[in-house]
Amino acid sequence: MSAALLLLADSRLPAGGHAHSGGAEQAVKTGAVHDLASLRGFLAGRLHTAGLVAAGLTAAACRSAGRSPTPPAPMTWAELDAEADARTASPAQREANRQQGRLLLRVARRVWPSPVLEELALAVPNPHHPVALGAVAHAAGVPPDEAAMAAAYHAVAGAATAAVRLLGLDPVEVHRLLAGLAPDLDAVAERAAAAEVLPATSAPALDLLAERHARAGLRLFVS
Repeated sequence: MSAALLLLADSRLPAGGHAHSGGAEQAVKTGAVHDLASLRGFLAGRLHTAGLVAAGLTAAACRSAGRSPTPPAPMTWAELDAEADARTASPAQREANRQQGRLLLRVARRVWPSPVLEELALAVPNPHHPVALGAVAHAAGVPPDEAAMAAAYHAVAGAATAAVRLLGLDPVEVHRLLAGLAPDLDAVAERAAAAEVLPATSAPALDLLAERHARAGLRLFVS
């Protein structure tokens, strides 16, 4: 594991991730998430669906940034972003995804200056988060398999932190829950990084939660 990966996954990176709950806020409002057990189910489901897709796109973007011959074949930034768009059915999720991608790219261009990031910013000014994350990982010297891990971790860590704030859960118990998901994180990242075809797993429940959240009058998180 590289030190750059730790920096990239650090919640203190000022890329706006703290403003997004990954659907957890609306899941709490509906009662679907109300305790540690239900939170674990939500996080596991999110990891193996949206998290797998994000990890696959991130690894592919990282490989494409380095023009790696490893399958899937390198794609242009526009092609990668279109693949991400096609895998994000909810307009609300697409907007939140692009907002996070834009903020990450803006911060990373200062932290890890690179021609790759300038190229992405010109080609796709508002990239999906996994596309931006893959490009940033390459700029930071993080290999595709570790970039996939960063994406998988991002898929659950933000939602877990949001649940602590929304439900007043014990942070230690929530971190213990995340520790229990470590084998799943490893498996998802490994599967995503090794995939020769970009994952396309859907999560209709997350799409519905995102659309309900976008229409909510009072909310703590952007998404």
